[in-house]
Amino acid sequence: MIKVGVVGATGYTGLELVKILVNHPQFDLTYIANSEGNTTINKLHPALNGICEAKVYKADTQKIAQECDLVFLAVPHKTAMAYVKPLMELGVKVVDLSADYRLTQEVYEAFYVPHTDTKNLEHVVYGLPEMFREELKSARLVANPGCFPTSAILGILPFLEKRKAGTPVIIDAKTGVSGAGKKLSETTHFVNVNDNLFAYNPLLHRHAPEIAQKLGLAFDEVNFVPHLVPLTRGMISSIYLQVADDFDALALLKTFYKNEKNIRVSEIPVDMKNVAGTNFCDIYVKRKGNLLFISSAIDNLMRGASSQAVVNANIMMGLEENTGITNIAYVP
Repeated sequence: MIKVGVVGATGYTGLELVKILVNHPQFDLTYIANSEGNTTINKLHPALNGICEAKVYKADTQKIAQECDLVFLAVPHKTAMAYVKPLMELGVKVVDLSADYRLTQEVYEAFYVPHTDTKNLEHVVYGLPEMFREELKSARLVANPGCFPTSAILGILPFLEKRKAGTPVIIDAKTGVSGAGKKLSETTHFVNVNDNLFAYNPLLHRHAPEIAQKLGLAFDEVNFVPHLVPLTRGMISSIYLQVADDFDALALLKTFYKNEKNIRVSEIPVDMKNVAGTNFCDIYVKRKGNLLFISSAIDNLMRGASSQAVVNANIMMGLEENTGITNIAYVP
């Protein structure tokens, strides 16, 4: 058994990690922590009563190193790099769910905060298996992708070489409220979200440079507009590309992802419900003249965070990548 830990057990992604790991056949969940400790996981999340009642500690890097071969950091940006630096020195493998290691230093500091662990930016692997599976096999530090970038990148990637150079990439994305995290805010207050729909931080959202960097595009070419919808979980990206050449878009999509277990190509428009609770990304494509419409759906808490993190950890530890991953959707 491989000993693993979760730091940041209070939040939604921390809960999803624990739910996966308690039934994982090769990972032994030996350490759970948050910023305060002195409780149990089922008190933080009563849904785990009778399932897991492990103690939750106050996070401590020395204790993590004693208890874990690998740790998942489900903590906010800035907080994560304070853990990564000592953990890497202590020989613990890390899957970081924050944004701290997803971007170059210059771009990260432009959209977030000053970076305090630039050394490890040189060693990180971006945790999108469809792009970096071989690199993940030898990784010690993985930057788990953001939920919006996961949905957008997987949709765009097969058609990147068909795009007309210099034309805009337009991404109209919608997410459930759990994507904003557990912390209360006026924006996510029930009376603001219920029966409502709105864009936020259009064109300047900090996930746009992540999409651009991983696809090798200029930031100005990526036009990303996220929307908050009155749903708990789920994400769908509507992507518009100008393309050249005469090609069968659906056939290309099927060929590109033919060996990928966690991508499902759909011949009808996708929806969020059919991927809820899974690590699947469902993708649909339709062409009209030189315009390509791509629809990409994921569960923002799973493929957009926790289940993708476990897949990355599986690859890092030499396991079959879907070990412990449930891919049966929460339907109805």
